[in-house]
Parts: sequence; structure tokens; C-alpha cells
Amino acid sequence: MTEALPPLRDVLTKHGLRADKKLGQHFLLDLNLTAKIVRAAGDVVSGTTIEIGPGPGGLTRSLLAAGANVIAIERDLRCAPILEDLVTAYPGKLSVVWGDALKTEAHVLGYAPRRIIANLPYNIGTELLLGWVDHAAQFESLTLMFQAEVGERLVAAPGSKTYGRLSVLVQWLCDVQPIFRIGPQAFTPPPQVDSVVVHLRPRPAPRFAAEKSDIERVTAAAFGQRRKMLRQSLKTLAKDCGFADGTALCAQVGIDPEARAENLSVEQFCALARAVAKT
Repeated sequence: MTEALPPLRDVLTKHGLRADKKLGQHFLLDLNLTAKIVRAAGDVVSGTTIEIGPGPGGLTRSLLAAGANVIAIERDLRCAPILEDLVTAYPGKLSVVWGDALKTEAHVLGYAPRRIIANLPYNIGTELLLGWVDHAAQFESLTLMFQAEVGERLVAAPGSKTYGRLSVLVQWLCDVQPIFRIGPQAFTPPPQVDSVVVHLRPRPAPRFAAEKSDIERVTAAAFGQRRKMLRQSLKTLAKDCGFADGTALCAQVGIDPEARAENLSVEQFCALARAVAKT
């Protein structure tokens, strides 16, 4: 069906559509790349595929061509006539929710199995992801494009400079796999950084027992002073939770108090979270 549609650059010209910096838009017009993203997501025929910020519809075309039932969330009303053409070209396969993705409960859209496949706006990508992982069990998978810096944080291992709070929380709830990198030249307009596609598969249950709020408290304290040893960075939190100091908290779960946050595994952060939850 996509061969009957006009080239995406012609669509942009026809409608006078230019990327809006305030919306974090960088249009991906290479249909070979959008098809590659769809293939990385696996089976898209069953259930519902949710796309964020379709813009001129490059990724949307590839999703529809692969047989997906798509619900697209878009706030830029300039895209309405372009997306309406796709609704017409693929009857019953595409619906558009007009509004802010940050205020839209994606986890209740359509029917299971649900997946999100999206080229996310750089300026809200992390915030969107954190909202979705709160409802991770409602999604079969999330195949998402981020600026490279964020993608690297998602997959970072303990001991690396990019390992941090986001790494711990997301890896606690999901299996995370980097798929491929895309250079700036693939986008209109080109961003100043590379992008990376990451595939996240929510786990049936969190990797280790802990409460999300407790993990957030521990990681905020530990990574808030990541250059310091845990005995110092956890000192205030430990005292607030009834421990003598940060060393006592670490001793409670058998962690070296002279280690730094970036050296702890997800399992060790969960142990700390359980310890502070008991007090």
C-alpha cells in the first residue's frame, strides 16, 4: 500500500510542514529505516501498536504495511491532513488520539497485547518512559528511539560512567536490548547527536523484590553524590531510616560501604531498598 502514497518529502512540501523545535520534532523519512525499526519490534500483527508523535507518518507507514493495528498519539494538529490520508489508505487500521502523550494513558489504549513503537521527541522521551514503566505489565514490549545518551543509560552496566538511576529502575522492571544506532543525517532536520533504538520487554515480575518508591529513594541518595563512597552518600538516608550511619546501612545488607553507586548491581540496590523499607 505504501507505494501508492506520495514520497514523504513531497508530503512535507505539499502541507508546508516543518519540524517544530518546541515539540522536539526530528522527522525520520527513510522508509528503509522505519521498516527496520518495525522488524526489530517483532510481531506487530496481533493486538495494538501505539505510536507517539507520528508527524508526517514515516514510521506509521511501515507499521501499517507490516499489518499493525495502530493508535497514534499526536499533539501537532498540522499533521491532521497527512494522517487522515493514511487512515483512508488503511481502512480500520489506524486511529489518531489528538493530545499530549504525557497526559495520555497509553496502557489502556486498544487491546492486548499492547506494544509501543515510537521515534520519541528528545525533550520528553525519558519522562514518557518513566510513566510507561509504572504500568509495565500492560505492555508486551516497547521499541523506542532515544537520543544516544539516553539509550546508553538504559542499557548501561554497573561500573560504567553512564550507569545511573534510570539504568537501575528500567533494568529492574524490563529486559533491555540496544538494537541499532542512527546518525543525524537520517533526520529532517538533523539533530546534533546520534540516536539509538532500544527494545524493552517488561518482565512478568520485577527482577528482585523491592518497592519502586524505596528504590527511587536509595538511588536518588546514592547517585546524587555518585563520586562519594556509599557510607557518605547514604548517610542522611540511613539516619532518616533509623540506622546509625551509611556504614551501618551497608552492613545490614552486606555491601562494601567504600563502594560507589556506579559499582552496585540492580540486585544490591534492591537489597538496600528493602532495608530502608523495614524502618
